[in-house]
Amino acid sequence: MIVNERGGVLDDLIVYRLGDEEFMVVANASNYQKVAAELRERAKPYDAVVEDRSDRYALIAVQGPRAQEILATLTDADLDGLKYYAGLPGQVDGRQALIARTGYTGEDGFELFVANQDAVPLWHAIAAAGEPHGLRPAGLSSRDTLRLEAGMPLYGNELSAELTPFDAGLGRVVKFDKPGDFVGRSALEAVKDDPPRRRLVGLVARNRRVPRHGYPVTKDGVVVGEVTSGAPSQTLGKPIAMAYVDTGAESGLAVDIRGSHEPMDLVELPFYRRNK
Repeated sequence: MIVNERGGVLDDLIVYRLGDEEFMVVANASNYQKVAAELRERAKPYDAVVEDRSDRYALIAVQGPRAQEILATLTDADLDGLKYYAGLPGQVDGRQALIARTGYTGEDGFELFVANQDAVPLWHAIAAAGEPHGLRPAGLSSRDTLRLEAGMPLYGNELSAELTPFDAGLGRVVKFDKPGDFVGRSALEAVKDDPPRRRLVGLVARNRRVPRHGYPVTKDGVVVGEVTSGAPSQTLGKPIAMAYVDTGAESGLAVDIRGSHEPMDLVELPFYRRNK
């Protein structure tokens, strides 16, 4: 996470170390300009250069339980040895790529960072290699449903500059024992032991109506929270949602869906956990 001086989350990032003094920062697409500007400002006192190369690269995500099996037909890179949230350079269908074992679906998978001119031919090569295994294209709406089932936060929904990592139940990503300072450290240290005012929870609808982003969460007719993400779950066969709910008000919940208070069951996140 990159946070501001108050500890508010500016974005959730992946940082790949490409060399002793070279790093690639991957920001959310909607936030990349803000992140680039923030990193440039923070780099000024140091012998460091921040370069925005967003327009030079494309990203293809191959996701699912058979992702490695499919990708292995196109590369001799050591996919077996590639750990989750790690990356390595390699050739995929004869094209240079950074192969990362990352994704946003809750399943195993890989993200391939390639030069723009290689994106279309590589897409077609992957599609052909995956067709016998049932590989299909999936858009952002499908990806959004999958990440919701996996309980993964989305910037602008579960994360924002008004929330700290502790507010979002992600205090585990804040490492106070690491050497060196970081922006927002003192603000986060001041609140790390505070009881949370609200808690991020999972909700499963008892009926068929779908709770959506921004809908009020109620208890006995009183608003006690707000839905951050909601969708029909293809895996569970029920509407699901994540919501911030006042601490201590985590039972007898409903969501106000256009004036109708639809009952919800509170569940622990994630809604779905893959077999490893």
